[in-house]
Amino acid sequence: MKKNLITLAILGSSTLFAGNALAQENEQKVAKPVIQTENKKENAKKTEEKITVTGSRLRRDSFSVATPLVTMDKDAIEDTGLGSLSEILINELPQVSMGSSNTNSQSSVSTTGLSTIDLRSLGTNRTLTLIDGRRVVSNSYSGNYVSLSTIPAGMVDKVEIITGGASAAYGSDAIAGVVNIITQHDKEGFSFKAKVGESQEGGAEEYTLDIDYGTEFSDGRGYLFMAGTYNEEKGLSFYDRKRAQQQDAWRYNDDDMCNQMLTEDSYQCMRDITQADWRSLSDSIPGGVFDEQSSTRADAGFWYDENGLRNDWHEERYGINTNQFVMLKIPDEAYTGAIKVDYELTDEIDSYFQVQYSINKSINHKAPESEDECDSVLTYEPSDGTFGTACIGRIPIDNPYMPAEIRDDASSKGVKWDRNFAEVGNIVTDNERTTLRSWAGLQGTLFNDEWDWDLSVGYGKFKQEQQRLNEINVFRAQHALNAEYAADGVTVQCADELARADGCVPLNLFGEGSITPEAADYIRANPTITTDIEQINVLGYIAGDLFQMPAGSVASAFGFEYRRDEQKVKTGGGAEIGGVSFNYVPTFTGDVDVYEVFGEAAFPLLADQTFAKSLTAEISARLASYSWSNIDLVGSYKVGLIWEPIEGYALRANWARAQRAPTITEALSPPRGDYDSFDDICDGVTATSTEPGHSNCRLEPSIAAVIAADGEFVDENSGYSPNVGNTELKEETADTYTVGLTMAPDFLEGLRVAVDFYDIQITDAISYFDNEDIIEYCYDSPLEYGDSNTFCNDITRNTEGSIEEIMQRNYNVDEIRTKGYDIAAEYVYDLEVYGSLKFKTDWMHVIEYSQTVQSPSGPETTNYEGYLSSDIFEDKASASLTWYKDGMRVRWSTGYKSAVKASRSRYESWLDDMAANDERCLQGEDTCIDAPEALEFNDIGSYLKHNLSISYTTELNKDAELRLFGGVNNMFDNRGEFIIGGKGNFDSAYGGGVGRYIYIGAEIKL
Repeated sequence: MKKNLITLAILGSSTLFAGNALAQENEQKVAKPVIQTENKKENAKKTEEKITVTGSRLRRDSFSVATPLVTMDKDAIEDTGLGSLSEILINELPQVSMGSSNTNSQSSVSTTGLSTIDLRSLGTNRTLTLIDGRRVVSNSYSGNYVSLSTIPAGMVDKVEIITGGASAAYGSDAIAGVVNIITQHDKEGFSFKAKVGESQEGGAEEYTLDIDYGTEFSDGRGYLFMAGTYNEEKGLSFYDRKRAQQQDAWRYNDDDMCNQMLTEDSYQCMRDITQADWRSLSDSIPGGVFDEQSSTRADAGFWYDENGLRNDWHEERYGINTNQFVMLKIPDEAYTGAIKVDYELTDEIDSYFQVQYSINKSINHKAPESEDECDSVLTYEPSDGTFGTACIGRIPIDNPYMPAEIRDDASSKGVKWDRNFAEVGNIVTDNERTTLRSWAGLQGTLFNDEWDWDLSVGYGKFKQEQQRLNEINVFRAQHALNAEYAADGVTVQCADELARADGCVPLNLFGEGSITPEAADYIRANPTITTDIEQINVLGYIAGDLFQMPAGSVASAFGFEYRRDEQKVKTGGGAEIGGVSFNYVPTFTGDVDVYEVFGEAAFPLLADQTFAKSLTAEISARLASYSWSNIDLVGSYKVGLIWEPIEGYALRANWARAQRAPTITEALSPPRGDYDSFDDICDGVTATSTEPGHSNCRLEPSIAAVIAADGEFVDENSGYSPNVGNTELKEETADTYTVGLTMAPDFLEGLRVAVDFYDIQITDAISYFDNEDIIEYCYDSPLEYGDSNTFCNDITRNTEGSIEEIMQRNYNVDEIRTKGYDIAAEYVYDLEVYGSLKFKTDWMHVIEYSQTVQSPSGPETTNYEGYLSSDIFEDKASASLTWYKDGMRVRWSTGYKSAVKASRSRYESWLDDMAANDERCLQGEDTCIDAPEALEFNDIGSYLKHNLSISYTTELNKDAELRLFGGVNNMFDNRGEFIIGGKGNFDSAYGGGVGRYIYIGAEIKL
């Protein structure tokens, strides 16, 4: 049925444009891709003020479109001195937020080394990234993530961004908008550019080499452009920054109403200690900790240092600082290349072809694996397709390696333990990504050159090969830990005969260096994840004037698009059935076919009238049919209006309905291992406790057994919460409203201003419930506790009551709304003999960013604007002032982010504490605190970053020129405030600790 609707739409569109094919041409004729052969350059010059911009195939400029558009040209890109295109856009355009980067993906399995962006903080999956207006293959199985580091920097001519729903023009995923990377199309000659840069304090070195060549051939009928880029980022380590080496473990104490830091002895109010007293250490030490009872009470466990066994374990005195193994910025290396060919086959038909190829490598060195007696890992049983969990387990009481002192105090269940597996080696995550993107097409004219047509096919292939070195095979570790004496009473062997036959080597966890090389080899796992993604795309459209109206011609475009996406994720390296101490991703495959038709038109309603120099209405629509049965016929629409009452002033309004279908992973993925911290509502439950949910917690048999034995249940969860797809997902729907004003007054030549209000509302947003919400909906909600409660079914507890796993499933459960306004201004002033000045600024103000979740108790709305934890600043701005004279260019730029609170949950918890204290004081209770402390580390002031770049170009001879350039980013070394919980106590929103960055470079053009 859906395919029949698509067929009817194509036939209807064909009938519509065929009946009006001879309509008159006007200056808003739809533009096809420009092939810059000699006999076409003159026509290109005549139309340069009216160009095809992102979001439509109708010709206009960025200040006279119905949907807000922001741009960044090649000069501005070069002046930043950065090699990462995503980092450039994030710094320069306030509407752009960071997706995945080398400063925020340190612990990610799938996105380490990616370089993606996120419009309006609505998520990378809701931002569609195009190259030359084309959809391209993704760089991650996690979603439609296009890594900008796969695009050769020398190939980029400019970037255009639509910040609103654009699904009617480009299809699914364009809910937040579109980022269009536009490549070079007329550059001729050879150029070579080299650049080096480094943080002034050290670290974050970056090296970039660009080479490109463009030329015409066949007497101007053809154009060839080739570009290649090598970029290496050395990264930033724990040892590069003193702030990173500061230990801290903060909390707010609701009894003493003070900010506390963990010290050697306990948590203490910060007013009573100095920064030198702060501690945050781990019990994952190389020699092991055994039967630890408390991390802050001395003489409460056995442990080993370099001298042997001790029984005075004290975590915050003798533990290890695991932050030393965390990179602040992950090293990355990229090789990218591209070839672009345009050729005029006949006077009426042109051809074009482009291929891009990239290799991206990132290596993340991490801490040795840290395990305890029951860190759960995901397992898979191929025979029946079921998933489970496993852990190494306690050390058996009769283990031959166990010292008598530990055995004498041990439980009959065995010995609990924590240990760093240093003998196995540091974990290394090695990612290599190769990306091929290509497309070829023909374009020409119809009906006496009144209509343009374009037909093309694209093919993309992405492969990610990830190897994770020096993990632990939990199954083998179980066997190795279950050791016994052989018949000779001296030799230690694995107790399981089948394991011995398989080469099992007994494992000795007691002491530094106690794991033999042979045992380390036996339990070591080097799992791999290989991701293959392919995309085939066929696109065709025709464009021209439908008919003549009194105010002008009706420009239009109609077309179709077919896309097939295939994805395969394969786990190897001995981890095919899980049971390995890393985020296990099971092998799975998926594919989807999408058939689409689209059309758009611009109707000139009035022209050259009083208070109506022009009035134009625009409409566009797209219908998409997905091969998945649960996705209905997806319709996306847009209606826009542009009114120019007098020369230089225009009002624009736009309504767009945009939709996003679930990704292959969101719909089809089996459980994929992940870890996320959470608090168990059942923690602290006793036989008589009355806290919320405790009555249902006592119904858990494992918790009831702990209460019977110890009187109180204390949760020791591992934070394990795998993600899983949902085949019942349907498409998201977004309604976007924009209203704006553009001004280019005659009395101040060179000034252009645009002010736009936006309101985006997404319904049926694909998301998952937070772990603590799942726990609450199981134990403390209107839903009945037990097997009939789906949330309870997603929680698994071990025999000691602790949560072993929480399954996070995708649902269409959220409603997201964001609204605000953008201000863009540009002013160019001619200084005559002194050159010229160009001022440019972009400002974004967020009025609201809220998320409504459909909980068992009804809708719950949470506001996220103004919180660093959600990366949503109420105000973000960028401004630049550039001076040009002959070959000299000097640019000063500034970035601004408004003040935020670090954490919403932390702030709201503190407000609850304050309210409870006020109530105690009102009741005259002795526990009242007269002067409660304000929350530390949560109020983060506004942030300013200033950059300076200088470029000078001179002729070497008539055929060659040299450009020297350099600059300082973050001139005043503003690294943001001390961020609790941030990598190295920094945050990627403030540069991730890089600080003042200096770069120099040179470019030769021949």
